[in-house]
Amino acid sequence: MSSICKFVAGMFAAAALVSPAAAQGVLTQKNVSLALAQEIANAAIAQCRSMGYRASISVVDRDGIPIVMLHDDGAGLSTNEGSDRKAFTAASFKQPSAAFVKRLQDRPDTVGSRHYTRVLALAGGLPIKVGNDVIGAVGVSGTPGKDDACAQAGLDKVADQLK
Repeated sequence: MSSICKFVAGMFAAAALVSPAAAQGVLTQKNVSLALAQEIANAAIAQCRSMGYRASISVVDRDGIPIVMLHDDGAGLSTNEGSDRKAFTAASFKQPSAAFVKRLQDRPDTVGSRHYTRVLALAGGLPIKVGNDVIGAVGVSGTPGKDDACAQAGLDKVADQLK
C-alpha cells in the first residue's frame, strides 16, 4: 500500500473516531419560551383572581432562570420572592415543591437541601414537563393553600403545547 493510500486511510479512520466525540459536545434541549411562560402566568393569575386572591406568579426555564414574573394588584410584598423560589425549587428538583416538602419529612438525611439559595419548602411550585423532560417550572404565592391550583391552571392552559 502506498504512503498516500495509508495517509488517506488514516484520515478516514481519524475522522470516524473524532466525529462521534464532537457530536457529543452539542446538546439540544427543550426549554420554555417567553410566549409559553406568559400564557402560563396569565392563566395562573386569572385562576387566582377567580378564587378571590391576589398573588404573584413566576415562570422559570429549565435552568431556573426567571422568564416571567407577574405581581397582581394588591398581592403581598413577599409573594414575588415566594413565587420565584417555589418555581426554582420545582425546576431544581424536577418535582412539585410540595413533593420536595414531603421528601424532607420522609428523608431526614436530605433536610440540608432546604438551605440552598432560592429553594423554598412550600407547596405552589409545579414543574413544566414535555413527556418526562422538565423544561421549566411555575410558582405561585399569595393564595393560602390554593397556590398549586393556580399553578395547575396555568399548565392546563398550555397542555396541548407540551406534547
